Amino acid sequence: MSVRVAVVGLGWAGRELWLPRLREHPAFDVVAVVDPSAASRAAYEQEAARDGAQGEEPDEARDGNGVPTGIPTGVPAVLADVDELDRRSVDLAVVAVPNHLHAEVAVALLERGIPVFVEKPVCLNSAEAEKLAQAETDGGAVLLAGSASRYRGDIGVLLDLVPSLGTVRHVELAWTRARGVPKSGGWFTSRSQAGGGVLLDLGWHLLDTLDAILGPVPMVQVAGTVSDDFVNDPSWGAAWRQDGPQAELRGDVEDTARGFLVSEYGTSVALRASWASHAERDLTLIRVEGSAGTATLRCVFGFSPNREPVPTLTLTREGSTESVALPTEPIGVEYGRQLDDLPRLLGDPAHRGSAVADIRRNIRITERFYESALALGAPSPEPSPLLPLGMS
Repeated sequence: MSVRVAVVGLGWAGRELWLPRLREHPAFDVVAVVDPSAASRAAYEQEAARDGAQGEEPDEARDGNGVPTGIPTGVPAVLADVDELDRRSVDLAVVAVPNHLHAEVAVALLERGIPVFVEKPVCLNSAEAEKLAQAETDGGAVLLAGSASRYRGDIGVLLDLVPSLGTVRHVELAWTRARGVPKSGGWFTSRSQAGGGVLLDLGWHLLDTLDAILGPVPMVQVAGTVSDDFVNDPSWGAAWRQDGPQAELRGDVEDTARGFLVSEYGTSVALRASWASHAERDLTLIRVEGSAGTATLRCVFGFSPNREPVPTLTLTREGSTESVALPTEPIGVEYGRQLDDLPRLLGDPAHRGSAVADIRRNIRITERFYESALALGAPSPEPSPLLPLGMS
C-alpha cells in the first residue's frame, strides 16, 4: 500500500528536489501540496495542468467500498495551510519550507499525529529541538530527518572501510564550492530566516556524515571561525540553482565556516564548509585517519555541475596507497535511496526519538561553533552577529 504524502513548501527543495522523486517512486502517492503563497500555488497548478494535458487520462479514485468518487487519482489537493491536512488521509508530510519555519510547521503536524520528514536543518537551536521532541511524544507520530549524504554509494564504501582502519584518531570533513552562494538577497542568506549560513546548510550534511563514521559520540570541545567574503557579491552565486526572484537584501550570514572538534574519546575533527572559494571546482573531501590506515574520499555532494568528474577513494597503509573501487552513480541518486528507506522508518516504532537524539547533538555543535566564532570577534569591518536565531 502506498504511503500517502503531502509536500509542504513549494520552494526549490519542494518543487525541484522532492516532488519529482515522490511522484516517480512506487512507494508514495502525493495527495496534497501546501504553500501559503497564492502565487506559488497558482504556478504549481499551471505546471500540473500542463503535465496532465501531455499525459494519459488519470484513473478515477474509489472509496473504501469501491465506489467512484469523481476525483482523479494522482491529482494532489492544493492547500494554503497545514491545518487543512487530515490525519486520516495523510501518512507523511515532507516539510520543505524556509529554515525558520521547519520546527514550527513540524511541531504543528506532529502534535496532530501526522508523521513528518523535515528538510535539513531540522531546527535552528536547542530550544526548537526540545519542542520537536515534546511534539513527537505528545502526538505519537514519528519525526524523520532529511540528510541524504549517508545514502551515497561512495559513502557506503567508505563506511565499510572504517573498521579496517583501527582506532579512528582524526576525521577531516570539507565541502567547498567554487561559486555556490544561494540566491543573493533571499531567505537563505538572512539570519532571521535561515538561522545561520553555510554551517547550517552544507555543514549539516557533514555532521550527519560524521555521525555515520564515529557513531553518536558527544563533542567535548568545539572551536570555530566564520567569514563572509563572498555572500553579498552576486558573482559568487549558485547559477545552477533557480530560486526565483527575491528582494535584494544584504545577507548577514557566513559563507565559510572552519572549525575543530574533539570527541569525548579524543578523536579530533577538522570541519570546513564553504559556499564560495577560489577553488576551480567544487569538492567534498572526507579523510578518516586510523591507527591502522587512512581512507580518503574525494567526491561532490549535491547537484552543482562544477564538480570533480569522478569520485575517488584511496586507502593508505604503511606508505603504500591503493585505489578502492566505487560504484558509478547519477547525481542525486542518494535522495531516491533515502525515499526507499522512509516506509521502513515510518513503520518502525523503535525509530521514534532517534532522529531527535541526532538533532540535539548536532544542533548543539553548531551553537557552540557559532559561540566560539562570536567570541573571536566580527569577521569584517561591518559586524554581523552570525549566531543562529534565538541565541542572541
